Amino acid sequence: MYAIAGASGRVGSAAADHLLRAGRPVRVLVRRPEAAAAWEARGAQARLVDLHDEEALAEALTGCTGLFALLPFDLTVEDGATDARAVAGATAGAVRRAGVPHVVVLSSGGADLPGGTGPIAGLHVLEESLRATGARVSALRSGHFQEKVGDVLDVARAEGVYPVFAASADVLHPMGATRDLGVVVARTLLAPAAADEVVDVLGPEYTEREVAAVLGAALGRELAVVPLPEEAWAPTLAATGLPMPVAESLAELYRADEQGLLAPRGGRTVRLTTPLADTVAALVVAAPVPQG
Repeated sequence: MYAIAGASGRVGSAAADHLLRAGRPVRVLVRRPEAAAAWEARGAQARLVDLHDEEALAEALTGCTGLFALLPFDLTVEDGATDARAVAGATAGAVRRAGVPHVVVLSSGGADLPGGTGPIAGLHVLEESLRATGARVSALRSGHFQEKVGDVLDVARAEGVYPVFAASADVLHPMGATRDLGVVVARTLLAPAAADEVVDVLGPEYTEREVAAVLGAALGRELAVVPLPEEAWAPTLAATGLPMPVAESLAELYRADEQGLLAPRGGRTVRLTTPLADTVAALVVAAPVPQG
């Protein structure tokens, strides 16, 4: 039995889907009854679980040979570091109590560092907490997600602007599609390494200017690429409605990326292949055009 946390999210749902299509037993961990019902209709077991609840998690993980674990980044929680430690502690405690032998964790470049990386510092805590359980841990450290384009879709569509939280829009970054990453998760659960491992999971490389061109083509308009000065990062994010502590944490993340702290440093690399244009086209189709 393979347990999938965050099965309502992009990576978790792709992992669960791949396992089910392969005929493997899946137990999804979700928060909403309607999500549980949808997965059960597809043949999966479902458990309603809050990832902060160690006891409920341990019960849900009993009998599982593998777990996909992740750290949800809740934009409404002002003290993200404390929340991350709570989820990491509950997850690790549940893994230990249930005796899960193998955990695949969705992590990120920079998770080897204890701080200075914004919300990724929470992934450092999660990785270390899981390794302390005695379970075999496969840490999949991803680069940028192609789906991040969705964060600026509305402003690009309405104002013709593509904001860049970096000094330059011409630096290459690996950007992977989450559906590809979900397949890597499933394959790693099915074929665990002999020992703990750290895997860099990297997509095709694009500059932010190239991303803007792809998005503009999908929207049918040319976008102005606007790199924002560092001092404007947190205020700009806060102006979108994010709590200032969250905005400041994201600004620290962007700063860490500028400084090269998120560079791949794993033991091996897996390459993802979906082109950015495919992902952006799907995002544009799925996003409703505001009426006004």
